[in-house]
Amino acid sequence: MNNLIDKARRLPVNAAVTTISISPVTLSIPDHERELELRITAPMSGRELPIILLSHGHGPSLYISSKDGYGPLASFLAEHGFVVIQPTHANSKVGGLAPDAPGGPLFWQERVQELTCILDQMETIDASVPALTGRIDHDRIAAVGHSLGSHTVSVLLGARLSDRGEAARDVDMRDPRVKVGVLLAGLGRGEDLDGPMGSRYPALRLDFSTLTTKTLVVSGDADVSPHLTTRGADWHADAFSDAPGGDSLLTLAGAKHGLGGIAGYDAKETDDEDPDRLGVTQRMVWAYLWSALNPGNAAWQDAISALENEATEFGKVDSK
Repeated sequence: MNNLIDKARRLPVNAAVTTISISPVTLSIPDHERELELRITAPMSGRELPIILLSHGHGPSLYISSKDGYGPLASFLAEHGFVVIQPTHANSKVGGLAPDAPGGPLFWQERVQELTCILDQMETIDASVPALTGRIDHDRIAAVGHSLGSHTVSVLLGARLSDRGEAARDVDMRDPRVKVGVLLAGLGRGEDLDGPMGSRYPALRLDFSTLTTKTLVVSGDADVSPHLTTRGADWHADAFSDAPGGDSLLTLAGAKHGLGGIAGYDAKETDDEDPDRLGVTQRMVWAYLWSALNPGNAAWQDAISALENEATEFGKVDSK
């Protein structure tokens, strides 16, 4: 496969390291009978490792939308220096709650609470996983979400519900412990959620005006989602224009909702599987987070320059 990703290698990244994957790690959730199961993927060596909370989507496969999905993204980020923590959210078909339970089938509030639960119990994770004890930097935390996961991360970063018929619209679930976020193929402006999913699930309607946490928005220019909106692919980029914290937008040329294949290898969710496009997504997300959590580091600017000068066919970055 290496010959398939030669073009993506035009974008710089630090040297890969050997990783370990630890699963399941279980946490108790206050006021819930169900335990929260995690997969943690991390470098085998090194200290003061930054953390990424990776929030999965709500796709058709059984295991992609759980702690066991998103291998292409989780493995890459861990190989290049991050501790990646993946929960099995309440909406997961395997290990989640019954879809007809209160809040189902999307469980938008429970999903945010699960990420907060991880943050609340980082000391427990540190102490209970010997391979990580004393090696995690609890002050450098990022959150990355894809599709429905972007809704979860958006709320964690400060977005509110915009639908006036939703009782929880004014709930503020922002967590300042998360210093930076990435929204992958995310939901757009709530007022334009005019597809059938919009009327069925009003809690999906977001207002980004309160999202002030530093955020990268990643969208595909072929990601047309008529079940969500009639606006077209640019709807997925609304967090960049609307959120005060949305400082960068990566638009991937030809990308659909899978952004080259971040959710899994040869899976239903991989609607635009392309090793080069996947490689660009991996490297650009890594560079943004690496610079954001390492002040003064030039990885993000180097990646932008490489994309502009050596890999323009893959997309572009807009900044504000």
